[in-house]
Amino acid sequence: MPLLVRDYSWDQAEGQVFVTVPLKGVRAGKADIFCAEDYLKVVLYASIDESKSSAKVGNGVVIFTLCKKESGMWEQLATVEVNKEKLQRKRESAIRANQEKTQEAEKEKAIKKRENEKYSLEKMMRIEEDNRRQIEDLKEQERRRATEELEQWKLQKQEEEERKRKEDLRIARQKVESEKRRKMRKEENKIQNSASRTANKHSVKGGTTGNIFTENSKEKIIPAPRSAGNIQIHFTPRVFPTALRESLVPEEEEWLRKQAEARRANNASIPDLNDLKEEEKNPDWLKDKGNKLFASGDYLAAVNAYNLGIQLNNKLPVLYLNRAASHLKLRNLHKAIEDSSKALDLLTPAVPDNANSRLKAHVRRGAAFCELELYVEGLQDYEAALKIDPSNKTIQADAEKIRQVIQGTPPDP
Repeated sequence: MPLLVRDYSWDQAEGQVFVTVPLKGVRAGKADIFCAEDYLKVVLYASIDESKSSAKVGNGVVIFTLCKKESGMWEQLATVEVNKEKLQRKRESAIRANQEKTQEAEKEKAIKKRENEKYSLEKMMRIEEDNRRQIEDLKEQERRRATEELEQWKLQKQEEEERKRKEDLRIARQKVESEKRRKMRKEENKIQNSASRTANKHSVKGGTTGNIFTENSKEKIIPAPRSAGNIQIHFTPRVFPTALRESLVPEEEEWLRKQAEARRANNASIPDLNDLKEEEKNPDWLKDKGNKLFASGDYLAAVNAYNLGIQLNNKLPVLYLNRAASHLKLRNLHKAIEDSSKALDLLTPAVPDNANSRLKAHVRRGAAFCELELYVEGLQDYEAALKIDPSNKTIQADAEKIRQVIQGTPPDP
């Protein structure tokens, strides 16, 4: 039920009324304040603008700031109307007006909410449309780029075919000319032979006649058996390519010994290889087979051939070296590094006879390191290869490009 507060105080100005109501223990979260233009749980002396009025609750006091609809000084805060029925009608009218105003405010709030949702939806649709347009533009650019690349590829193919056609025509002409020359030489030889036969006939007719079967009629003479004896054989000492003062005779001899042992280390008795033919159990045959497969572009089959060769003989560095090249083509970069390292281990001691193989092993391992973006390790292998062949222009250019990548500068075109 409502509380009757009689010890309130109020003050006014030309356009405002200030009412201070003491409410012991009141807090802002639990206060229920109802105000209309003629009613503040009390019938006011004159009308106020409730939309501009305010109430502050705190510290046990409620302070109402009421804005007058008409400027002027009131004689008192509450009306002096004594008719209860009239006061009741004013209260009910004020409550109905407030309810209608509240419903109208809720309708306006709902309309504004729908407008905001509609605006948000339109905004999202515009954003999605922009994104779709951007995606379509990117697709169109990619399509144009692919078309240009395809046209360039077609032009390159046409140029290559034209060059190939010209080369084939040139080779065909050379074959025709070579065949003509061969026929001419054959005709010349025929003429020469015919002339020589004619000359021989004339010489036989003009010479002395004799028994051409005289030698055949003679008794065959059988030579006496040869006497037995010993023959002394002296082998020429092997001459190494290095000068005597720089001679690597011990290292060369060790390298030759290791190569001979490697050739004899043939594990043809492995049970898994029983199905192979005799020629397929030869590591050298498997190496040549792998080289042919590599040259034809069948790198996986080449790896299989080298694998069989290594199972038969794991001491031949050329098998590891060639398998590393196949792994590089197949992008098996870690395996390429392992095989190159194994080949370098077997290519010891370092002598001129295995310099070319050591150079290939360093270059292939360096290339695999660079593909893995381990440029420092790759540069070390390329520098090791340059120590073996300092005049190799290709390795020099590749090493310089790697240095530029490490230093962060763009490589020269």
